[in-house]
Amino acid sequence: MIADMATEIEAGKQLMFSAASMKDRGENYSAQASMAKLFASEMVNRVTSQAIQIHGGYGFTTDYPVERFYRDARVFTIYEGTSQIQRVVISNHVLRDKRQT
Repeated sequence: MIADMATEIEAGKQLMFSAASMKDRGENYSAQASMAKLFASEMVNRVTSQAIQIHGGYGFTTDYPVERFYRDARVFTIYEGTSQIQRVVISNHVLRDKRQT
């Protein structure tokens, strides 16, 4: 589980770095940024859920910070554009690019 969590976190970082690099080059990065936001916000929910699993019953107690991480993770799929809105932005870019080829 830890290996899967680390892999997902790294994938999120790479999507973010890709969008930032495109912005730095002056390219249109809105689709890439939406992909990074969508993936990262969904990923943090999966990762924190797995962290709760690893901690077992202790994961739900306030003795460990993982409980707060789990609660806080949910807001990332809502804040600054819901996951559904990010999917609309991404699909609009994909469909627009398809029409241009």
